Amino acid sequence: MADTATNVEKKTEGGESRRDFLLLATSAVGAAGVAGAVWPFVDSMNPAADVLALSTTEVDISQIEEGQSITVVWRGKPVFVRYRTAEEIEQAKQDDTAKLIDVQKDEDRVQKTEWLILIGICTHLGCVPLGQKPSDPRGEFGGWFCPCHGSHYDTSGRIRKGPAPRNLDVPPYAFLDDEHVLIG
Repeated sequence: MADTATNVEKKTEGGESRRDFLLLATSAVGAAGVAGAVWPFVDSMNPAADVLALSTTEVDISQIEEGQSITVVWRGKPVFVRYRTAEEIEQAKQDDTAKLIDVQKDEDRVQKTEWLILIGICTHLGCVPLGQKPSDPRGEFGGWFCPCHGSHYDTSGRIRKGPAPRNLDVPPYAFLDDEHVLIG
């Protein structure tokens, strides 16, 4: 009887049995099958091609005149691009020492002093502030004004008065050359 038990579990020189090999092989094939079945679900969570295409926006700034603002769309959000005048730049630098709700220097908000690029969404409840068009009210500090709840922003997009808790956000951007900026 002891001989039959020995015959069933014949060990190889390394000490593994045939049963160990079959268990290992079956587990490997099963793991590969599970990975193959799960992959489509994981892959479906990646952003779609149309979303990836919107992840950056290239803006031609060569046609913007000094003192003019334009609004572009990046990731479905309005982005304000403003070619600031010397007076606006000087006012923004003077306001560095003013009492600010969200303290941030103008030089930390811009890469080139004449170009201000901001996400045009009020940080209070997500409204779009006025101040892009010459006919828009610009608030008490010469920047942007959110009429929904009365937030006033200065010429650097910093919150100066009202319920907004922080400055208008600065998106990631880079100047490609003197005429083009890449947002995102």
